[in-house]
Formats: sequence, structure tokens, C-alpha cells
Amino acid sequence: MGPPQPRWQALFPSSFCVSTSPVRTLCLVAALVVVMATPCPKSCHCSERNGVVVQCVSRSLDQIPPDLPEDTVTLLLSSNRISHIPNQAFKDLRRLKELDLSHNHIESIDAGAFLGVSEGLRSLDLSNNQLRSVPKEAFTKLSARIRLSNNPWHCECSLQEVLRELRLDPETVNEVSCHTSVQDEYAGRPVIQVLDSGINFCNFHHKTTDVAMFVTMFCWFAMVIAYVIYYVRHNQEDARRHMEYLKSLPSSSQISKDFDTASTAL
Repeated sequence: MGPPQPRWQALFPSSFCVSTSPVRTLCLVAALVVVMATPCPKSCHCSERNGVVVQCVSRSLDQIPPDLPEDTVTLLLSSNRISHIPNQAFKDLRRLKELDLSHNHIESIDAGAFLGVSEGLRSLDLSNNQLRSVPKEAFTKLSARIRLSNNPWHCECSLQEVLRELRLDPETVNEVSCHTSVQDEYAGRPVIQVLDSGINFCNFHHKTTDVAMFVTMFCWFAMVIAYVIYYVRHNQEDARRHMEYLKSLPSSSQISKDFDTASTAL
């Protein structure tokens, strides 16, 4: 079953709207009336084009408008101040096809940010933001062409796994670069170029984990050895003091002589 038709098309079928010029005019008027009746965020502009097009570009928004029309097919939110995409931010926009979030300040995306629209979305623009990483779950079932260019990506295992599942825009794929990396030598290079050269960031992750575990075990072993050495030396010192104390005590033969001397004197 395809997506529902706009309300004006449900009232006026396409075969009817293309019949004569007066009828086409009537259809356009009907579309205009529907758009005017559709609630539109006060900071945005809405128009009808096979569905509602919501244009909220450069409106100083710091969050996704909550009152978006359910018939929205195109949502343009570029050049704002949005820094976070929360869970189910677009859940009521079942007909959404194009979503532009470029040129914002987006630093984080929740795992369920695109729930409800992921299967129908055809274009998603997240370029020119402040993204360093994204949860793999955020793009589950997403078949849209995605732009991720010009973000300060940190190249490591989780980013590699995310990119493997995405349909990146071929025109900007080489602009998805490592701003930082688990290996400094890859910083500044396109992520796809690095991965195509055979580099596997997940191997670095495993090696780093192994080294950390080895260092931890070595430190623990060193502490045990240090404690044993301290314990032995401490016991040796106690034993030496005890021997010196015993040597300082008068012997039994000396005590016997002193007793005989005392008896003779008496």
C-alpha cells in the first residue's frame, strides 16, 4: 500500500484535474485552501507540492519544530542552531521524503531519532554539522541517500560499522573525512579512502583493548610482587630484632654460676 494522497488530491482525482483549464484552476484553488488550512509552524513557510513542503531555513531554530503538518513530504531545516536530534523527532511525518538538517550545530543524534520515517525517507542531509560519531541504531532500516560531509568525525570502529550500512551520497562521499582517529596518521584523510586501502579500525580497537588489559595485569602482578618483597623484608627485620633480644638475655650457665657465687658468700 502506497503513502496516502494529499487531502486535495483525495477530493479531486488527477484525471479530473487535468481535464480542462477551468478545472485545473479549481484544483489549484483547492490546493491553496488546503495548504492555508494546514497548521504550519509560525517560524516556517509551508507550500503544497504533491504534499506539504515546510521551509524553515535560517530561522535561528534551536530544536525541531513540534507542530509540523502530518502531510509534510519535504522538511528544510538547514542553517539553524539545532544541536541535538531526539528520539522520534519526526515520528508523525509518515510521508516525509526529504529532510535537510545541514549547516546546523548538531553534535548528537539519539538512537531512535528517525523512527517512523526511516523506511520512506529518500534524502537525508546532515552535512556541515558538529558530528563526531552516531549510534548505529539511528540509521536502522534507513534507505535514504545520506550526506555526512564536513563533520569533525572521529574515525574508529563504531563509525566504520555505521558507514558500512549507509547509502552515502556519491557527490560528497570524499568529503567525509577523519578529523581525528584512533591512529593519528589517518587524521585529515577521507574515511572511505582509508577503508578502501584495507584499514580496519576495529582491529585497532581490539589491539588497544589487549594492550590495556596487558598493562593492567602487569601492574597488578607488580603490586603483588612488591607486597611479597615488603612482607618478607618486614618479617626478616622482626626476626633479626628477636634474635638480638634473645642474645641479650643472660644464659642459663651464667645464671647458675651467679647462684653458686651467691651461695658461697652466704
